[in-house]
Amino acid sequence: MTSPLDGKHILLAMTGGIAGYKVAELTRLFVKGGATVQVMMTEGAEAFITAVTMQALSGRPVYTSQWDARPDNNMAHINLSREADLMLVAPASADAIAALAQGRADDLICLTALARRIHECPLLVVPAMNREMWAHPATQRNVAQITADGATVIGPASGDQACGEIGDGRMLEAQEIFDDVEAFLAPKSLRGKKLLITAGPTFEPIDPVRGITNHSSGKMGFAIARAAAEAGAEVTLVAGPVHLPTPRGVQRINVQSAQQMFDAVLPLAAQQHAFIASAAVADWRPAQTHEHKMKKVEGGATAPTIAMTDNPDILAAVARLPQPPYCVGFAAESEKLAEHAEAKRRRKGIPLIVANLGPATFGRDDNALLLIDEHGQRELPRNDKLSLARELIAELSKRL
Repeated sequence: MTSPLDGKHILLAMTGGIAGYKVAELTRLFVKGGATVQVMMTEGAEAFITAVTMQALSGRPVYTSQWDARPDNNMAHINLSREADLMLVAPASADAIAALAQGRADDLICLTALARRIHECPLLVVPAMNREMWAHPATQRNVAQITADGATVIGPASGDQACGEIGDGRMLEAQEIFDDVEAFLAPKSLRGKKLLITAGPTFEPIDPVRGITNHSSGKMGFAIARAAAEAGAEVTLVAGPVHLPTPRGVQRINVQSAQQMFDAVLPLAAQQHAFIASAAVADWRPAQTHEHKMKKVEGGATAPTIAMTDNPDILAAVARLPQPPYCVGFAAESEKLAEHAEAKRRRKGIPLIVANLGPATFGRDDNALLLIDEHGQRELPRNDKLSLARELIAELSKRL
């Protein structure tokens, strides 16, 4: 997978908190994503998870004291910050946030945060504490101060806490933090742009329990939405019936049928810079939806005949707007990929279409794409869908 983390060096600073166990998993994700990780821990952090564990996961010796004599100049707080692409404090306790807000320098983490070059080593802070500690005016004042000083605060979440209470202050899960750090490091080629994306199948009801749909999983469209948000775009995702988590930073509108998708897309389309129609929208729907379940008649000679009617063409309708956004269509074909996709591009009146072989990608985590415009074709070889989505967004940013 191509990741914004490739080749990056993360200075991971752990302060005291039960959420430290999540940082073990986060470290594994960072390393798997192509980053190197240097861990530093306060004495409080070591009360919850050992330095041995973090060394094993990061593959690097852990720093725990500002007096560590391993560096030749005995200045770990200088050396470690100069090597890092970013400094991530996780979990960040209330005390750690207070120390950062006050500019204290009485332990290795605070000292390093103070000594780093602000514009070369950004500071990300992931709070983790009891709900009352988080809500306390002093904590809120300190969070506002570190934000004003340039730090980026990630979270917290709301939910069950180790103390048995429920509320804000819970540290985000490892995957959520990982996604936010990836997004932070990604080039912001679409900053200031608005994108509207459709994803997944549609479901056309026959009766209250049956309907017509297809095998689209929505994974490609959701990956595109995530990649667009990483690139700094304001993203609205109109999703058919799929069970996928909403990418962080993306506004989601859930629909079922093609008509509902049309009704959600058209009022928004004119205000967008780009429209990416990756949803597998049903071309037809039953002309009549039965109020009650159609019952099988025992001994009946034939199955019922279902009359069909056309669904609205969402992509063509957007492309025909007086001032349409840049339209990107998708063509899921089963044969003659380039020929059928180019015919669809011309029929819809759009500048770019992305073609793939539907049976070879539905439900899978990988794909291979063919980009077709008026100038010709460009292949994106088989890769995981998020990497392909990032390539597609990079291409779109050039066109916008």
